[in-house]
Amino acid sequence: MAQWLVEEGIGEHRAILVEAGQVLAAKLHWPGALALGEIADATLVARRAGSRRGTARFASGEEALVNALPPSASEGAPIRLEVTRAAMAEQGRFKRAQARPCDRPARPAPPLVERLAGSGASACIVTRFPDDPWPAIIADALDGTIAFENGEILVSPTPAMTLIDVDGTLAPGALALAAIPAIADAIAQFDLAGSIGIDFPSLERKEERRRVDEALAAALDHWPHQSTAMNGFGFVQLVARSEGPSILQRVRTRPRAAAARLLLRRAEQVTEPGVLLLSAHPAVRAEVGTEWEAELARRTGRTLRWNCDPGLAIHAGFAQAVSS
Repeated sequence: MAQWLVEEGIGEHRAILVEAGQVLAAKLHWPGALALGEIADATLVARRAGSRRGTARFASGEEALVNALPPSASEGAPIRLEVTRAAMAEQGRFKRAQARPCDRPARPAPPLVERLAGSGASACIVTRFPDDPWPAIIADALDGTIAFENGEILVSPTPAMTLIDVDGTLAPGALALAAIPAIADAIAQFDLAGSIGIDFPSLERKEERRRVDEALAAALDHWPHQSTAMNGFGFVQLVARSEGPSILQRVRTRPRAAAARLLLRRAEQVTEPGVLLLSAHPAVRAEVGTEWEAELARRTGRTLRWNCDPGLAIHAGFAQAVSS
């Protein structure tokens, strides 16, 4: 039976869905901003006359776009809101969180483990993932390339949608079918949602396009979404409800922040005795504030030291124990 395993790390909560030792999906949450399910009071700061949409500011200072405003809601007035989607950074722009009015009691956003358990699957907190697939998941998200026999897919976030390009050496129909398991894996592994465009090879015959449509539908039958039929140019569009940024968007739009969190995770896992030395690019070091340092020291019971090396790649940071 599939089970979600959750690590509540420093600056992020990570989760993988595991069945029979195989990773089926992954999720990533960075605390500190508006998140799905949070209910809080805010101030309506902007609303066009006659519109049911507006902008609200929460106590943290973060703003959200509000839908379904009642006629009585006016600018400057307090309003209780439920967050329906977290903010998302995309290349060249920033999309605010989304929220809607509600009359339920205020509450913080449910933690990731609670949200996953609420989806119907079993979920539990662990100190470390077995066989630790997380570094590979992050590396795949940074690279965006997933290989399959005789081909590969390239996954790229854009402001309009996430694009998946299929390339390989097989005949077009065979290549399209061979790519489908990798596409399904990428959607689950990178937690993709929203609008997703898949650029298959062009298939002239309707029968071939229909076979690809049917195979793609079967591979994604467990995932709530809508899909267009493949057009004559090999393009298929998928649309699924988005609750926040995907893992792909997180690491591509904020690579230094992602690298800092990965470094802290590695530091937590050092088992040898001694002072904990963290080596990183200066830009990654700058992402680690005093609160995170204090939490790492508390969790490991160690004194921390830093080695800032501009010659290190952003994601090449490492941690080790050294003598004082």
